Amino acid sequence: MNDPYRTLGAGYAERRRPDPRLAAIIEAALGDARTVVNVGAGAGSYEPADRSVLAVEPSPVMIAQRPPGSAPVVRAVAERLPFADKRFDVGLAILTVHHWTDPARGLAELRRVSHRQVVLTWDHAVMSRFWLIADYLPEIAAAERQLPEHDFIARHLAPARVTEVPVPHGCSDGFLAAYWDRPHAYLDPAVRASISSLARLDPARVAEATRRLRADLDGGRWQERHGRAGAGAADVGYRLVTSPR
Repeated sequence: MNDPYRTLGAGYAERRRPDPRLAAIIEAALGDARTVVNVGAGAGSYEPADRSVLAVEPSPVMIAQRPPGSAPVVRAVAERLPFADKRFDVGLAILTVHHWTDPARGLAELRRVSHRQVVLTWDHAVMSRFWLIADYLPEIAAAERQLPEHDFIARHLAPARVTEVPVPHGCSDGFLAAYWDRPHAYLDPAVRASISSLARLDPARVAEATRRLRADLDGGRWQERHGRAGAGAADVGYRLVTSPR
């Protein structure tokens, strides 16, 4: 089984720590579900502790980073889930559908094995305006336009509802736009290594963009364009797709 996370997955357990404010949004979307299958579970972020959870993850690198006491995990892929029809109350998928080989088939499988689905994804149009992409690495937007986003997922889970998920100030989960209010974080190679959209780019191109970002921060140009961090949250494109209860 090909495992891109053999190189991309290092440091996920440390850098991709669940943010409690996002966890509350996901927990509310789960509703009264008692059984949850977390597909593309990675290191176990956002798995509820008060429900029966079974994780599905193809990467041994990611499985090895699951903390002691986390939900049991089955090594499998989204496109071939080894479960009976409607076995689970909810099928959960957190920032993972874009990694699936066949997203349409994976979503069909998620729908087959669960009564409802809760999927965290993004809106390309909004995310492409995020300053890191718009000002420094526009190739991320070009690459991610080829990936499934909220409307693709909503069509495959129809009828489904799409809701905005603002990213809170000081977000502890280091996904692509988590550091919208902490631009210096993107200068850290360890931070970049735990963001697949950055880790997959040409290293020379990322290094050049990082140099420009550092220069803009040192010279005050970034602050002039984007202001300074404050409390609150920002809509940087993340969306929650939920099927009806």
